[in-house]
Amino acid sequence: MSVIRSVLSIILYTINTLIWFVPIFVCGLLKLIPIQPMQKLLSWVAKQCATIWVSVNSLNQRLFTPTKINVTGLEETKLKDWYLVIANHQSWVDILVLQRVFNRKIPFLNFFLKKELIYVPILGLCWWALDFPFMTRTSKAQLKKNPKLRGKDIETTRKACEKFKEMPVSIVNFVEGTRFTEQKHARQNSPFPHLLKPKAGGIAFVMQAMGEQISKVVNVTIHYPDSIPTFMDFAGGKVKQINVHVDIRPVSKELIGDYTGDSEFRVGFQSELNRLWEEKEQTLQQLEQNNK
Repeated sequence: MSVIRSVLSIILYTINTLIWFVPIFVCGLLKLIPIQPMQKLLSWVAKQCATIWVSVNSLNQRLFTPTKINVTGLEETKLKDWYLVIANHQSWVDILVLQRVFNRKIPFLNFFLKKELIYVPILGLCWWALDFPFMTRTSKAQLKKNPKLRGKDIETTRKACEKFKEMPVSIVNFVEGTRFTEQKHARQNSPFPHLLKPKAGGIAFVMQAMGEQISKVVNVTIHYPDSIPTFMDFAGGKVKQINVHVDIRPVSKELIGDYTGDSEFRVGFQSELNRLWEEKEQTLQQLEQNNK
C-alpha cells in the first residue's frame, strides 16, 4: 500500500509541477524585458500560478498522504503584509509543510536557496522565475584565499530585497544554514540538543535591507514525533503526524540596524537570535513531551 501511495503521489506531484512550470517560466523570461510595470504584473501572475501549484500539492497530500499536521499558534495573518519566516530545518519535507501551513494565509513563501539548487530539473527554473534568491556560501578559507568574495552574499540579498519591496512577500530563511543531522550537531558542539547553531548573516542582511518594511517575524518550529522523514517516507504515507508551532511577533528593535558596519549591533543581533533558538529548543522539548 505504501508503494502504491508513493507512486500515485509522485505522479500527481510531477504532473502538477509540469503544468505550472510553463506559465511560471514564461513569466520569468518575459520579466527580462526591462519594463517595470510589466515586470511587476508578471511577478504577480507567476506567484498566483505558484499558489495554485502549492494548493494542488496540498490536495495531493490529503488524498495520498494520511499525515496529520497539528498547527498551534497561527494567529490572524494578512496577505498584504511582509513577513520574515524563520524555521528549524531537518528535511526536504519541511518545505512542503511550510507551504501547506501558510498557503493563502500569508504572501507566497520565497526561500533563500543554495546556488547549486538552480540546476534541479524544472524546479530550479521555477524558483528562478519566482525570484528566489540563490546564495553562494563562502567559507572562511575561501575568503582568506580570495578577499574579493567578501560581501557577495550581502549584495545578492540586497538585490533580492529590492524586488521584494515591490509587493508583499514572505521571506523564508532556515537559520541553521543546513539540515539537522546528528553528525553535524556533534561537529558543531551545538548547545541546543535538537538544533544546530543559528547563523545570523542571512536574516541580518534581510533586516538591514528591509527591516522597516517587515511587518512580523514568524518563528516556526517543526517537530517530527517519530523520526526525521525523507520525502519518500512522506509521499508513501509513513509519516503519521507532524507538529508545527507558530510564534508570530512584532519586529523587535534588536533586529534592525547596520549588521555589516556596527560590531556592537552585530553582537546584539546574534544574542537575540540565540535567545529565539533557546525558546525554540524549549518548544521542541515540550512538543516531544506531549507526544509521549
